Amino acid sequence: MIQHKVSLTRLNTFGLPSTAERYLALTDPAQLEGPEFRQPPGLVLGGGSNMVLLETIPGLTVHVLLGGLNLLTDNGQQPTDNRQPFTLRVGAGVDWNQFVRYTLDRGWYGFENLILIPGTVGAAPVQNIGAYGAEVAERIVAVHVWEYGVGARTLLPEDCGFGYRDSSFKREPGRFLITAVDFRLGGEHELKTGYGAIQTELVRLGVTDPTATDVALAVTNIRRSKLPDWFFLGNSGSFFKNPVVAVADHDRLKTAYDDLPAYPIDADHVKLPAGWLIDRAGLKGARQGQVGTYEKQALVMVNHGGGSGREILAFSAHVQDTVREKFGVELEREVRLVGIAE
Repeated sequence: MIQHKVSLTRLNTFGLPSTAERYLALTDPAQLEGPEFRQPPGLVLGGGSNMVLLETIPGLTVHVLLGGLNLLTDNGQQPTDNRQPFTLRVGAGVDWNQFVRYTLDRGWYGFENLILIPGTVGAAPVQNIGAYGAEVAERIVAVHVWEYGVGARTLLPEDCGFGYRDSSFKREPGRFLITAVDFRLGGEHELKTGYGAIQTELVRLGVTDPTATDVALAVTNIRRSKLPDWFFLGNSGSFFKNPVVAVADHDRLKTAYDDLPAYPIDADHVKLPAGWLIDRAGLKGARQGQVGTYEKQALVMVNHGGGSGREILAFSAHVQDTVREKFGVELEREVRLVGIAE
């Protein structure tokens, strides 16, 4: 049933004041056959993370609450151990972090680096969420969608246009609504512990031969030490993408800043940590009105309470301008901007 003038303030992790002109909770895929889905809605809402909502969301807001988790194996049997590959089909409305913990509890490894990321399973492919050297696309074998004007479809990874914090779903926001995602787990699994922060935390924990559970604990500790709990301090996690620059630009910056961290992408490009750039630009913990950057992690924008989407955007533009002037590097927002400012 469609509701009118519904507040989304408690349904976005920034806690920004926003009102949906019309609102529909999607709890059954059969609803997609209704007249409401003949055209794309104004907003498809999952966990409300990774977005900046303005005061008014025109049109229909669809809140995806599709649940379910089904185990699919080649022989239809439960896997006897983690060496047997299998597939999990997970509803788009399932909480991402709860899903990751569910897999870890059962010894199904592969998502340990992606623990504690806010949002839902359906939002994960849109952003191609990633952390500490892992990306969700590495485990996706199919994405089930409703394509407006077409109907239900199943897309293979090569149809999804996955890139760094990017996908076809993100580039074509009015084309698909994700209903479920199939993930491949089991089989050979190599832990990703190359990031210095993970290595440091494993040493602190006294772990010399880590398991996936150890890596998950290390990542959990790192994220909790750097990222605020959105329930108490509104935020969307990482606000900016880590910029990828030419090797020549990296070399120029390295000459001026010998402590500049960098991660090679290929022979011609290097990824720089956006948080480091913002920090060195003097904006870690900076604040304008009710919004600013987090005091423990400059990459995170926060709402101290009562802030608006317009204030978040204005301050993020100030951060972009400052980093550009100091380093000659462009920062791109990772979050989506949705709605109309009044």
